[in-house]
Amino acid sequence: MSSATRSGSARKVAVAGVALSDCGRVDDATPYALHAQAARRALADSGLSRDVIDGIASAGLGTLAPVEVAEYLGLRPRWVDSTSVGGATWEVMAAHATDAIAAGHANAVLLVYGSTARADIKAKRRTSNLSFGARGPLQFEVPYGHSLIAKYAMAARRHMHEYGTTLEQLASVAVQARANAATNPDAMFRAPITVDEVLEGPMIADPFTKLHCCIRSDGGAAVLLVAEEYVADCASEPVWVLGAGEHVSHTTMSEWDDFTVSPAAVSGRLAFERAGVTPDEIDVAEIYDAFTYMTLVTLEDLGFCEKGEGGPFVEKGRLLRDGGLPTNTDGGGLSAQHPGMRGLFLLVEAVRQLRGQAGDGQVRRPDGTLPELAVASGTGGWFCSSGTVVLGR
Repeated sequence: MSSATRSGSARKVAVAGVALSDCGRVDDATPYALHAQAARRALADSGLSRDVIDGIASAGLGTLAPVEVAEYLGLRPRWVDSTSVGGATWEVMAAHATDAIAAGHANAVLLVYGSTARADIKAKRRTSNLSFGARGPLQFEVPYGHSLIAKYAMAARRHMHEYGTTLEQLASVAVQARANAATNPDAMFRAPITVDEVLEGPMIADPFTKLHCCIRSDGGAAVLLVAEEYVADCASEPVWVLGAGEHVSHTTMSEWDDFTVSPAAVSGRLAFERAGVTPDEIDVAEIYDAFTYMTLVTLEDLGFCEKGEGGPFVEKGRLLRDGGLPTNTDGGGLSAQHPGMRGLFLLVEAVRQLRGQAGDGQVRRPDGTLPELAVASGTGGWFCSSGTVVLGR
């Protein structure tokens, strides 16, 4: 098959390959090595030659990302993206790459990420900085101790005040994530937890106790997006990118209009409109969950329930693999892995579910068939950015 670009025509875009690097506790690898491991595995998963890759998207590593990553991988791409908007980066990059491929500016784009966030702390190679600097607009908040987790905690408290959302409802998000992780061999924590255990844990930032918060792990992920003419040569059935949206909100908390509304309210609407589907049609949801409140409010803003109804919505096992809306089916950032920016992991898990390659964690529709539609929605900063991607078989 010719790899010539069909310039000027809109092409459909498929996910050809997905993979994770070694995850969890990886003390003997560098971030570059995890990038390379994930990239090799995703390429092998696709069944394609590395020669087809003419685009790369990467952020979070090196002075000239993605140039350094491309050089490390031995690639000379003619299309690059280094968009960095926190945890939403990878969904936003997927949207950009899809547009580029559809327009003929690239044929195959590799999205790749790797981090040794946990190993670096353990080895004292760096320390955690949750204030995110004291220059620019942030200088007006830093003196008050507004760490990242404090910003999320403030937003959660506002939702509790406005809508009566309870700590037990938030805790149930963590409990269901852990239950989903139980069948995921790549999950860092798999032992069951209870609502009481979440509530009784050490306080980190009111109202968040330890188990309301994501884990810190090492790990990497890669996704290969390709033009439709490559699908015939792929090793697996294609998963198509049906629609995507992005939106940014604020960086200074005082500039956030409503603590109970995330930028997913816009990115989700755009993604669903462009995909031509509704939230009611989605079979699987992969939602960025650095904290339990993120899952709850993002589900609201994507339209799975009305604003303020997130608390009751997440109760009674709805997010479990066999629940009404299987969500974070790999265990999410709360239990599986969270190496810094988790957005790419959402796309990997969504694709595996649609392909039927999730092993013991596979979701089935009520009639026993594989899921047809999935949504992956990433959040960056402290609800500063959002990227949403709708995928379909």
